[in-house]
Amino acid sequence: MERVERPAAPARQGPVRRRRPAAGGTLHAAFVRSPHGHARVTRVDVEAARALPGVHAVYVAADVESLGPVVGALPRDDVHANARPILAADRVRFAGEPVAMVVATSRYVAEDAVRLVEVDYEPLPAVVDPEAALAPGAPQLHDDIPGNSFLRASEEHGDVEGAFARADRVVRKRFHYGRVHALPLEGRAILASWDAGEEELTLWLSSQVPGLARTLMCHPLGLTEKQLRVIAPDVGGGFGLKIQVNPEELLAALASIRLGRPVKWVEDRYEALAASYHAKEVVMDLELAVMADGTFLAMRGRYVGDTGAYASSPFTGLVDPMCAAVLLPGIYRLEAVRWEIDCAFTNKCPTAAYRAVGWSSGQAAREALVDQAARELGIDPVELRLRNTIGDEPQVSPTGCAYDGGSYAASQRLALELVGWDGFRERQAAVRAEGRLLGLGVSPFVEPGGWASAMAKRMGFPFDYLDASSVTVEPDGSVLVTTGLHAHGQGHRTVLAQVVADRLGVAFESVKVVQGDTDRTVYGTGSYGSRSAVVGFGSLARACDEVADKLKRIAAYNLEVAPEDIELVDGKAVVRGAPDRSIEMLMLGYTAYFGAFVGGKRPPDIDPYLTSTRSYDPPETYSNGCCAAIVEVDPETGVVRIDRLAFVDDCGVMLNPTLVEGQLAGASAQGIGAALYEELPYDEDGNFLAGTLLDYLYPTTLEIPPMALAHIETPSTVTEGGVKGAGEGGNVAAPSAIVNAVQDAIAHLGAEVTRTPLTPDRVRALLRG
Repeated sequence: MERVERPAAPARQGPVRRRRPAAGGTLHAAFVRSPHGHARVTRVDVEAARALPGVHAVYVAADVESLGPVVGALPRDDVHANARPILAADRVRFAGEPVAMVVATSRYVAEDAVRLVEVDYEPLPAVVDPEAALAPGAPQLHDDIPGNSFLRASEEHGDVEGAFARADRVVRKRFHYGRVHALPLEGRAILASWDAGEEELTLWLSSQVPGLARTLMCHPLGLTEKQLRVIAPDVGGGFGLKIQVNPEELLAALASIRLGRPVKWVEDRYEALAASYHAKEVVMDLELAVMADGTFLAMRGRYVGDTGAYASSPFTGLVDPMCAAVLLPGIYRLEAVRWEIDCAFTNKCPTAAYRAVGWSSGQAAREALVDQAARELGIDPVELRLRNTIGDEPQVSPTGCAYDGGSYAASQRLALELVGWDGFRERQAAVRAEGRLLGLGVSPFVEPGGWASAMAKRMGFPFDYLDASSVTVEPDGSVLVTTGLHAHGQGHRTVLAQVVADRLGVAFESVKVVQGDTDRTVYGTGSYGSRSAVVGFGSLARACDEVADKLKRIAAYNLEVAPEDIELVDGKAVVRGAPDRSIEMLMLGYTAYFGAFVGGKRPPDIDPYLTSTRSYDPPETYSNGCCAAIVEVDPETGVVRIDRLAFVDDCGVMLNPTLVEGQLAGASAQGIGAALYEELPYDEDGNFLAGTLLDYLYPTTLEIPPMALAHIETPSTVTEGGVKGAGEGGNVAAPSAIVNAVQDAIAHLGAEVTRTPLTPDRVRALLRG
């Protein structure tokens, strides 16, 4: 038996001054966390912590049973529902799992009390490799889930066996996409405040999904949705990490209700890295059936995802292997496809959504497979891709994805032009003669966007994701917009106000967009999955059209013309072809709300309120594009330097090109991190080895090269306004392009790239091998 206390915090510079807050002031939470990957908890002694002056409460598992567990499940017959305890009771299953919570007058006092909590652990065998976790005899994480499998699933489309039997060659590739963290600048945070008089709880939450958070959190807290208000101001980064239900946030909310005081918790960087959700680790074995002339026939893929210790809620760790598998065909023409997935429980932090989910890992493995085929066939990898690229027309992929048209070949050619493909092979040969290693990689992609009911079901998540927007023209002609979408760096207020201003013909400055407050906005499930432009445009366009119809009818009644003869431009209702005959928006507003104004009258048969709330649940829509990279590999140090990076994106109609480019650049930077720097390693006992930013490396501006960005616009044939998503393509395609470029640089040496990240030590090992 081993007794473990929380390690002492690093010494602070200078004396710590503690001020006693006024009665009723905010309290602060801190957590006792397991240092073990897998252990039995035999005793938790909190008496010394409770006795510390300034401590208001210490909670262990028995104190918070009313919350119940966080259940990670999906309405699928093949899923084994998994219940995560709010606080670990008899067993901890990953390093960083919370065991107790302290609430005190300050974070300093709370941290001091955390160190006074004594926990006795009996270490148990740990399993950190997902394939080993699925093997017979592996340590079992959950007694009610034998075999450590959260889900097993498979699908076959077409005659896979027949295609492989006819093939001249079968090309195989094994690829391990590494475990990474979204690493937002702003970590998870909550301020919970209970109003006993009103019996209402207000949460200020660092969340991408205020409406969904309210729905998922109210019932464990014993509240109705009308008793819970969630306010999520503009968030300093989310990237999918902040769409989950977190035990720490439920605990802070419960403490506020019980103590009658505001309770605040802000995670520190260790907590962020060790105990907020990880993402994307998938081990993949792919096969390609191909003819001697390079014609693709079929693909097979097996995807083993690392779910971590528990299935997260609501999206679960299925987002990586399932999304990778469904998009196995990519942009390629195939007769048949088969995929199978397995989601393994391991003694690691649970995994959840992170920008581009499994599309990043699946893209990297598939495009590495295509490059492998090119090498084995002796065909240039660019030419091989173009020979097998689908046409630009709308079509259904072998796995059932309804592509709505694109620029699949043109985007590749443009990316290659931007990166400097012409003459590259001659340049590559010349620098090799100097002892240098230069490589080029390409990664054409499709990007699922507009995540809503149809897309979710296509990706294996049988839920509806409904959203609405509200548009109101006020009496003075200004416009109020509310939406359940949420901004965390995308520029929503700008682009949504643009949409409304264009649709109603008013000045951009006259439009106010309100979001992030469940008491002030219509309900929505938030922003993730490149959905905001698609869902936001569709719902706003529909609402604006209804309001515009009322405005035109009022104007037509007073100008004595037909409503179809009225157009809304420059803040006025104008008779088409007669610009001198018009009514200002201000006059229309007052006329609508007050019945008559300055000679104008409201039509007798019209609802006077200039407001509309409309929802939009779009069909599947897919952006496309291509990333191309040229890298140089230092043969002595293994350091990879990106020489050039080009990105071509086709997201349909661009609502704001500047914002689109910001999304591409930011997502590509994250892709560079996943390809070359970022890693969350564990040792064989489940000890976490990357608890600081000295251990978890990410790219800074010094590592991000200048990017050549270009756009092709192929309007969607199925969405409102032809809009597609644009938030994730960079993180889909950039890692793959870089991986392929490194492989191209070292392939002549017999080295094979099989995993990310391509850190200098890993690259040196490949070169030495």
